[in-house]
Amino acid sequence: MSVVRGTSLTGFSDEVSTLGAEPSPILRRAGIRPGSIGDFDTFFTYVALIDALESAAAVTGAHDFGRRLARRQGIEILGPVGVAARTTSTVAEALSAFETYLSAYSPAITVQVQELPDTEIAFLEFRLLIADPPPHRQVIELSLGVTLRVLRFLLGTTYSPLTVHVPHEPLGDRTDYLHEFSCTPRFSEPRAGFTLQASDLARPLAADETAHRAIVTYLDGVIDRHDRQLSGSVRDLVRQLLPTGAATLPVTARQFRLHPKTLQRRLAAEGTTFAAVVDDVRRELAERWLRETDMTLSHLAHELGYAEQSVLTRSCRRWFGVSPARFRHEARATRPLTINHTSMRS
Repeated sequence: MSVVRGTSLTGFSDEVSTLGAEPSPILRRAGIRPGSIGDFDTFFTYVALIDALESAAAVTGAHDFGRRLARRQGIEILGPVGVAARTTSTVAEALSAFETYLSAYSPAITVQVQELPDTEIAFLEFRLLIADPPPHRQVIELSLGVTLRVLRFLLGTTYSPLTVHVPHEPLGDRTDYLHEFSCTPRFSEPRAGFTLQASDLARPLAADETAHRAIVTYLDGVIDRHDRQLSGSVRDLVRQLLPTGAATLPVTARQFRLHPKTLQRRLAAEGTTFAAVVDDVRRELAERWLRETDMTLSHLAHELGYAEQSVLTRSCRRWFGVSPARFRHEARATRPLTINHTSMRS
């Protein structure tokens, strides 16, 4: 089960108390010991983190709880991962260090930088890697807020990205996001993250080669790179390839430098198939985007790699027993009161 360090909730108790509620009952209901908060050597499940943030937003009535908590956190919550990043020579190397070693903080998340072709823009993506997570808007907004603070640690306190991409509708007033992130917000996006000037990636940092080498040696020993099943890595790649229409067995196998039959055999040894992985990723993404965004069905069909919207409709009937429009309607109608309540406070 995917876990996260206790520092992920640094400032949680103070923020909840400031908003007039008791933090301990919220934490205990989520299965988190209050003493774990802020302790880098303590772990709890990532789902527990999600539950704690969503519950805190509901109990306090603060629809922006994730963004509020982000103001109390920074690069220090990442412990040695943050040290590995800030001792590199450039911002690009720092972000690469996060991508390589973030699993030492939590194997449930990752960040990735992609320079967009034929542009001077790069996209810094935050991704949740666990399958079938519960609704997690607060944790997305917390993560975006912390990511911005890390960028400002690296690039200066006045740094502003170009845009922030939020994979759900705004929780409250849209202008609050403009103020919070100091850039144009875009909602119901397929990915969470920021667009940056690619030139920012080349900006130099105060490198410390000795400290960097020592911390990387430590992190290499902490992370077991052979522990993760191949199917998990295939899921990650499929998720990226779906919108391009290239989430096929030959393309995926080539990415892993495997023959397609070898990839199928290894997936079979893990109790699954390539087709099952693709279908499961599509179902998970469809469910989340139908529940949490107003993305059009034609756009959703494209993001899932379907050539026609009718294929999406047939898939939804197979997964959920109803059409995508009906699933969205029923999901909104039965959405927990806590989400409606928090959305009303703006």
